[in-house]
Amino acid sequence: SSEETPPATQNFIIPKKEIHTVPDMGKWKRSQAYADYIGFILTLNEGVKGKKLTFDYKVSEEAENLVATVVPTHLAAAVPEVAVYLKEAVGNSTRIDYGTGHEAAFAAFLCCLCKIGVLRVDDQVAIVFKVFDRYLEVMRKLQKTYRMEPAGSQGVWGLDDFQFLPFIWGSSQLIDHPHLEPRHFVDEKAVSENHKDYMFLQCILFITEMKTGPFAEHSNQLWNISAVPSWSKVNQGLIRMYKAECLEKFPVIQHFKFGSLLPIHPVTSG
Repeated sequence: SSEETPPATQNFIIPKKEIHTVPDMGKWKRSQAYADYIGFILTLNEGVKGKKLTFDYKVSEEAENLVATVVPTHLAAAVPEVAVYLKEAVGNSTRIDYGTGHEAAFAAFLCCLCKIGVLRVDDQVAIVFKVFDRYLEVMRKLQKTYRMEPAGSQGVWGLDDFQFLPFIWGSSQLIDHPHLEPRHFVDEKAVSENHKDYMFLQCILFITEMKTGPFAEHSNQLWNISAVPSWSKVNQGLIRMYKAECLEKFPVIQHFKFGSLLPIHPVTSG
């Protein structure tokens, strides 16, 4: 079960890059790391389905301390490995850029914390609503303050200059909402009234604060998505797009690091 702590014999290692050329992408797609990473994203996607950010859940105080508390002593050996992902998650200090690869490093950091048993998978809601949401707040501050360069963004064809995951999880939150439909996220009133409850709408609000001009022009992909009839269709489409536009793109994945928790070896069945 997710409660088990890994055997003390686990040898933690400092994660390193393994994807050096485009043909290496096949290794990534077959890797345990890929399977575990996407599995983690989808588990959280299920966990937040239909829930508001203000949703009242059991672990609120715990979540605050989760990342703050140092990993328990018997897992101290894991710290150097896990910390690598956290360092990678705040963008590149030399290039002053930030993008979906950095966001993926943060999700990988959370995934590793689950693997060593610091976070439990049944804390799904807190992982997204408390920890990831707080991370987004910090990154938005940095994006505003430093006008960070979007890393490898496809300009107007990307979803957003910086983030992707909050659109996935945020659309899951809105599945089966009694009256908010995808078409409402391009409606200023709907966004201003509901953004505190929904991650997707917070993303939209942030875009409109950062960009000028017609929404259809600066965020063409999102504009197209607003025409999709249901949130579950949006959610499924975004998961497909995330795999294709982020996880299957060499410029993003060449920076991903692999260790003992997110290993490059091919998926082992079982």
